[in-house]
Amino acid sequence: MIMKYYPIAEPIISKLEKQYVNDCLNTSWISSQGKYVKKFEQAFAKFNKTKYTSVACNGTVSLQLILLALDIRKGDEIIVPNFTYVATVNPVLYVGAKPIFIDCDIDTYNISSQEIEKKISKKTKAIIITHLYGNPCEMDKIMKIAKKHNIYIIEDAAEAHGAKFKNKMIGSFGIANSFSFFGNKTITTGEGGMITTNSKKIFDKINLLKNQGQHPKDKKYFHRMLGYNYRMTNIQAAIGLAQLTKINNFIRKKKQINQWYKAYLSSAIKKNIVVFQKETNNAQHSYWMTVLTVKNFDVNKLAKGLKKEHIDTRPFFTPMNKLPFLKSYFNKKDAFINSEKIYKQGIIIPCGTSLNKKDIKIISNKILKILNL
Repeated sequence: MIMKYYPIAEPIISKLEKQYVNDCLNTSWISSQGKYVKKFEQAFAKFNKTKYTSVACNGTVSLQLILLALDIRKGDEIIVPNFTYVATVNPVLYVGAKPIFIDCDIDTYNISSQEIEKKISKKTKAIIITHLYGNPCEMDKIMKIAKKHNIYIIEDAAEAHGAKFKNKMIGSFGIANSFSFFGNKTITTGEGGMITTNSKKIFDKINLLKNQGQHPKDKKYFHRMLGYNYRMTNIQAAIGLAQLTKINNFIRKKKQINQWYKAYLSSAIKKNIVVFQKETNNAQHSYWMTVLTVKNFDVNKLAKGLKKEHIDTRPFFTPMNKLPFLKSYFNKKDAFINSEKIYKQGIIIPCGTSLNKKDIKIISNKILKILNL
């Protein structure tokens, strides 16, 4: 008998996505010009409760466009999390600025709001925060720090579609914010990104930058500034628009999957062998991924054991201080105890919205068996 394979996550593509894509193909509007681009931007602005939205070809360049629009350049310092995906940091380097790294909170995995202020200098221009795995940061504390020092907040909300802090949408706090629509995200366009902002000035500059420096009111092939081709295609936007109609259902299902795991793994939780990511106080986690740490057991052994059972897993993101190309930005005095501890103990388990309660029970039982519980 062929064993069922359980992937970490997979996109759920339905008739509506195919209908919209076929419309693009049938009308030949397949590149960045077409009705679905604007429709997707408008629908996401309404969903995320922000005034302006601008699509881009991925989440990484969305952050780069924000930094460029804010005139961040060489000599500027940008505070970033040490425990994050590398795409949070790369755009800082793209514009020539210097990343200043902050350790994470041991329970929520997010940037430690208590440590941020210690690293602020006269050169600090912005703080990029990542809502890790869909868990909102402590936005009240972070916004207070930013206001005190007159610096920008930029949200890397790539993993936090639909998450909230004190009932306010993540991706609506910062001066400008970035989302990703990679294939495993809560909603997807295959590859793609979105910038949200309440600033018309930043919105206009981002649209110039991503479109080769060309303004829609100018004559064809007249370029006001050095720009980039960071546009999203009409086909991608068509998929995104269809996906957005289902986002609340996706989020509800992901939360349910997380709750099922906690119920079926309760014996390991009680013994403090399995510890789930703690939801930030006053926040609504979107549970993009179901993530946990394993204590007093080799997490690599758990991953290998699950692989034999056709159950996919992922390690946690490698902390930035462990990446060779970033070595020059750290010194021997820097300590990232929490980041390194979580990284060594962390594992991501299957949480795609196609999974049902029976699937979660099967996966949980396999985990308990490998843990000898």
